[in-house]
Amino acid sequence: MFWGIIFIFSTAFTIYAQAVSINQPDDKTIIINDAKESEVFSFGKNVVVKQHAKGVLAFGGDVIVEGKIDGDVATIGGSVIQKEAAFIGGDVIIFGGSYRPESSNPLRNSDKETVMYAGYEEELRNLTQNPTQLFSPGFSWAFLAQRLLSILFWFIISLAFTTLAPGAVSRAISRFRLSTLKVIAIGFSAFLVATLGVIACLSFLPNYVSAIVSLMAFVLLMLSYVFGRVALQLSIGKQLQKRFLAEDKQSETLAILIGVLAWTILLSIPYLWTLALIALLSASLGLVLTARTTNGWQKV
Repeated sequence: MFWGIIFIFSTAFTIYAQAVSINQPDDKTIIINDAKESEVFSFGKNVVVKQHAKGVLAFGGDVIVEGKIDGDVATIGGSVIQKEAAFIGGDVIIFGGSYRPESSNPLRNSDKETVMYAGYEEELRNLTQNPTQLFSPGFSWAFLAQRLLSILFWFIISLAFTTLAPGAVSRAISRFRLSTLKVIAIGFSAFLVATLGVIACLSFLPNYVSAIVSLMAFVLLMLSYVFGRVALQLSIGKQLQKRFLAEDKQSETLAILIGVLAWTILLSIPYLWTLALIALLSASLGLVLTARTTNGWQKV
């Protein structure tokens, strides 16, 4: 599927390159001569605007402006370099890079803004140029430290949840055990509906309304994920504890720790972690959406 998406993007870009004046001298650079009626999108390549472009968005590459850009210039994992006589008519948006004009007074519209976050430039650049590393992260001391912090974080969160709301967590575990596939199916369907709804809002509603709807969907998704993960960690922890430990050595705190370790390891396995995350997110949403009295679930 991933390589199919790359093929589609490559084909679309080839057709697009034939419609406007674009040169590609090497595998890492695209030269824009005349694209004043078109937006330019680049993945893992540097973009050099020689003459004219409507707007530029680059992932994992620098944008070098030598001519004129009417609209916005944005890059993720790269920098925007504005030459002496170059002009940028819109905003400059940079995540993981810097804005480097060669002139002390760069040619810009006075009402436009520069939004910049300079951290993680190399990481974002490497990720966009080699996206497969997202599914298969390399082992390092930083990777190990992140997982240890994750274990500590989720252990504290799970312990707090089970202390403050033990009944809600217990009911969620019961629902999941009684109707596992039903819970996951409901959660996955809700996730698809929410995603399509947010896309529709961004496409048809005013910006401030779509921003509020998107923020609400994100917050609800994160709250559901936290609650669902706590419940599933305790559930798998109790099952593993029951299987491998004697009854006099079992405790809820130990079950939480075992569950946190199990899910952290599962979410750290290359490629498999994506499926585990989708299942975890779907189950979390399903548990929240099916929260009700347990009588109906006991009859399943």
